[in-house]
Amino acid sequence: MANVVVVGAQWGDEGKGKIVDWLSERADVIARFQGGHNAGHTLVVGGEVYKLHALPSGVVRGGKLSVIGNGVVLDPWHLMQEISSIRAQGVEITPETLMIAENTPLILPFHGELDRARENQNSVAKIGTTGRGIGPCYEDKVGRRVIRVADLADRATLELRVDRALVHHNALRNGLGLERIDRDALIEKLAGIAPQILEFAAPVWKVMNEHRRAGKRILFEGAQGALLDIDFGTYPFVTSSNVIAGQAATGVGLGPGAIDFVLGIVKAYTTRVGEGPFPTELDDDDGQRLGERGHEFGTTTGRKRRCGWFDACLVRQTCATSGVSGIALTKLDVLDGFETLKICVGYELDGKPLDYLPTAADQQARVKPIYEEMEGWSESTEGARRWADLPGAAIKYVRRIEELIQCPVAMLSTSPEREDTILVTDPFAD
Repeated sequence: MANVVVVGAQWGDEGKGKIVDWLSERADVIARFQGGHNAGHTLVVGGEVYKLHALPSGVVRGGKLSVIGNGVVLDPWHLMQEISSIRAQGVEITPETLMIAENTPLILPFHGELDRARENQNSVAKIGTTGRGIGPCYEDKVGRRVIRVADLADRATLELRVDRALVHHNALRNGLGLERIDRDALIEKLAGIAPQILEFAAPVWKVMNEHRRAGKRILFEGAQGALLDIDFGTYPFVTSSNVIAGQAATGVGLGPGAIDFVLGIVKAYTTRVGEGPFPTELDDDDGQRLGERGHEFGTTTGRKRRCGWFDACLVRQTCATSGVSGIALTKLDVLDGFETLKICVGYELDGKPLDYLPTAADQQARVKPIYEEMEGWSESTEGARRWADLPGAAIKYVRRIEELIQCPVAMLSTSPEREDTILVTDPFAD
């Protein structure tokens, strides 16, 4: 059976939650493979709105196994609050439907404190983090001082891990003018949450390989977007993990051969939250209109998203770095009523044409978009479920995007509702 990776191909907020939920009906296992609760997915199912942050989108479907992989960093207290909230909406979550990898790093309270202190004191250039401790936790993982899920099962091990972490963090906090961490209070806090987290702990790498050998369909769910990737994003205004599709295998303990199809989620225009370069950003009425019609506010932070025209140059680049097999184009309906649409087909840098976004930050800030104009449409595309339901100009727009990004459209989403989707290519097809 085919296994599918879903990744955002822009700066996040592309509508991954709905697409993953739509695909999860056909999957047996849905696995989160990177990121933390800085991600936000909004699902609309039968009129019910679910807002997910750490939980995989598959939890709202019964009879599926949802997995939080080792590539994720997990705030245990936030997770239990989220589970409680989703349960209150009538969704059953048990150790049979949710597993957490035993080697998943834990976000602790001092990670968030450090995150916020750095951002508040950074007078040079703010990164625009959510302040939830994701970056500092990944730092501790690489620095070999993080506390992992499995450490919660043994008090002696837990104390040893905490002591190792505090040697580093108390020195940092001293330099930032923060109080020292109360070691004993932290250990007791972790001991208190341990039974709730350990209930879901499992050797996810083993379970995933068993499911793969049994021919189960696996859906790998990414967070954020490829342009926020720590290596290939608009550094330093990026997240702290690898977002691109190659991380899917590493983030759950499978080999790269487990990936059969990469679905890149792409919004029909471009948005970004926080700081960083944005070549096609609009500070005019068109940008305001896109934001209002698209309800462009972050699920996690509530921050207003910056809006701009579709950047085919950037999406072509992310399709290449993630090996995208096909894209799911979302929010086409937001473009209804525009007389003229623009697509960025390349850049100009110091008077010279360029067909990719350069790596150097100063060059990213200087590039100017080269636009191609297309005729808009006055008819509504909202809720369309067949190509025949779309205006001719909308179809031309979609086809031109395919040409420019050098990747076919596999799915087309025309509203937040699960069923308002046009399927062109089945990612799960053998």
